[in-house]
Amino acid sequence: MQTSGHHKFLGIAFLGIGLWAWNEKGVLSNISSITDLGGFDPVWLFLVVGGVMFILGFAGCIGALRENTFLLKFFSVFLGIIFFLELTAGVLAFVFKDWIKDQLYFFINNNIRAYRDDIDLQNLIDFTQEYWQCCGAFGADDWNLNIYFNCTDSNASRERCGVPFSCCTKDPAEDVINTQCGYDARQKPEVDQQIVIYTKGCVPQFEKWLQDNLTIVAGIFIGIALLQIFGICLAQNLVSDIEAVRASW
Repeated sequence: MQTSGHHKFLGIAFLGIGLWAWNEKGVLSNISSITDLGGFDPVWLFLVVGGVMFILGFAGCIGALRENTFLLKFFSVFLGIIFFLELTAGVLAFVFKDWIKDQLYFFINNNIRAYRDDIDLQNLIDFTQEYWQCCGAFGADDWNLNIYFNCTDSNASRERCGVPFSCCTKDPAEDVINTQCGYDARQKPEVDQQIVIYTKGCVPQFEKWLQDNLTIVAGIFIGIALLQIFGICLAQNLVSDIEAVRASW
């Protein structure tokens, strides 16, 4: 069964990512405190999802090859459970979209506070701000939450009232990134800020991206759902054929 093979390979991929992140002490080392999940390390999520998908794919492949109806039923039932959970998550995400937006805002602000604490986190934030052409959660002033960038009089940092270089608008003529381009950026009037840095927050920019690419995102989720339904139907048909042949003996 091709669908179960895909699940097995995806499971191996998730397991590989989880084990890599687990072994690399510097990678995502502070993610538990950043996400504020009560000590839960999201690396475990990769390990659990990878393990479940590998077992599911393995059961489907062996069940089809050995004509084992128990494994095929196991594959079909659990694939149906996963499909139901995905459907439930989609409905809940739509119903509680404001809560998700607040959690995303809270998550980004926590990351801003810990910007200098972990180099991998810093690179992730810089990549996000450069890719979405945004700064902070809802605006550049969110960087007041960071002890190096806040505008308080007691802050002696050279980066006071500034933003990271990833907030700066890009000059196509520049070959080398100016890492000091955000210095004193928030001391300027808002009109002048828009010339130097991105003033839109990452949450609104992400919402805009979702709206602009809604067809593609919906198509991906529908495609995944159809593959899962196809896998369930294929497994059930195979079980019926095997039981019919055995009944004729």
